[in-house]
Amino acid sequence: MAIEESGIGSSMQQITLGSFVLEQKQILLENNPTFSFLKLWLTIVAGDMASLLDKAKQFVSDAVASMEKPEASVTDVDLKEVSLGSVTYLAKVKVLNPYSVSIPIGEIRYVLKSSGSEIASGTVPDPGSLKGDGETMLNVDIKVPHSVLVTLVKDIGRDWDIDYDLKVTLVVDLPLIGNISIPITSTGEVKLPTLSDFFT
Repeated sequence: MAIEESGIGSSMQQITLGSFVLEQKQILLENNPTFSFLKLWLTIVAGDMASLLDKAKQFVSDAVASMEKPEASVTDVDLKEVSLGSVTYLAKVKVLNPYSVSIPIGEIRYVLKSSGSEIASGTVPDPGSLKGDGETMLNVDIKVPHSVLVTLVKDIGRDWDIDYDLKVTLVVDLPLIGNISIPITSTGEVKLPTLSDFFT
């Protein structure tokens, strides 16, 4: 037992000695002018890199904000067709492309509301592209289930109209910049289908 205790004591002395040596090395390093200079230099470089990255991000953000972008507006929303399960409205969107090259359209998203409630939402598959240096007309089909329209009957006026609030988001791929979203809003009135529309 005495031999085991002696071994343990020797190990503890070695650990204590090792810790003391490490502490002394740390003190010597911290008091070394070269080490202090190197530590200061690394701190300054790290700060400069962070500052440069922030400036680069701000530069890109300002460049995107100031560059020309396609302009878009909804020119018309009207009843297109009536099927057994839904009513399709057609929103016509006019887009002006200021660039001489065509711009791919990544996606078109829409949300249609009436009386503050969402009655339809979705995306347009394979929307195509914007022709260069000119106008492009886009057709956005909006399908509204019959069950949703029935709940809007209380909002119908004498002209069989409902108020609508349409939001269309056009996602385009600008050269050197990448994808940007162009929000478009439109409000107005649109007609509900009549009985004759089901037989046309």
